[in-house]
Amino acid sequence: MKYSQHSLAILPLALSLCLGGLAHAQTAQEIVAATDKVRNPGQPFRTTLRLTEYVGGQERDHDSLVVFSKEDPATGQFRNLVQYVEPARDAGKRVLLDGHSLWFYDPDSKVSVRISAQQRLIGQAAIGDILTVNLAADYAASVVGTETIEDATRQPRKCWHLELKASNDLATYNRVEYWVEQGSFYPIKGKFYSDSGRLLKIVYFRNFAQQLGAVRATEAIIIDAVDSSLATTATLGEYAYQEIPEAWFQRDYLPHLQVK
Repeated sequence: MKYSQHSLAILPLALSLCLGGLAHAQTAQEIVAATDKVRNPGQPFRTTLRLTEYVGGQERDHDSLVVFSKEDPATGQFRNLVQYVEPARDAGKRVLLDGHSLWFYDPDSKVSVRISAQQRLIGQAAIGDILTVNLAADYAASVVGTETIEDATRQPRKCWHLELKASNDLATYNRVEYWVEQGSFYPIKGKFYSDSGRLLKIVYFRNFAQQLGAVRATEAIIIDAVDSSLATTATLGEYAYQEIPEAWFQRDYLPHLQVK
């Protein structure tokens, strides 16, 4: 077979483009960082959060909260202040993630106590599930493969299947399986494991909508891994950018906060 000079000249260019594409293939950690940007605005913000517990498809209980989130440029992780709104018996209670520790404040006793991110909040939702976090800051990621899975509405999504392993003590879970849609970087599904390796819950993300400059999942369905009739929805709303004073993230300031 004969080759022209033109075809021979094209080969190095084609090889260069191929190798260049491989060189710029995204790592697992870059994929997680990209989906963090889809999930979380880049400026300080607030949202409302409604948690609804279901048993066999019937509503059993609900909580309403307001979450204030601000990224710490030194660590790349978010600090959070969570204010309870409903039910009335819990109004005024607060949860603070100050970047190092997690605190629960009760206005009746005016005492703040350290708590675990795995502490149950309502239904299948733990405290750590409702906090704004950058997963790339707390987990080391690896690519398991690519898969087409069904999302919360049973629509097919071509995803990266990632495995996340906790890289510090602030991570809520020891291990997470995470499915991220290729191209959009939308989080589609997660499986969350205990320190002993037991599957605790399965989470589907849905109701993607334009919020603060990007399309974000505004609802998560948290399903018990043992009994699928037990589920909790976490619905976000009323997104708004907000300047958040540094004092709000100080434990000693919790009794003096005037949150509106």
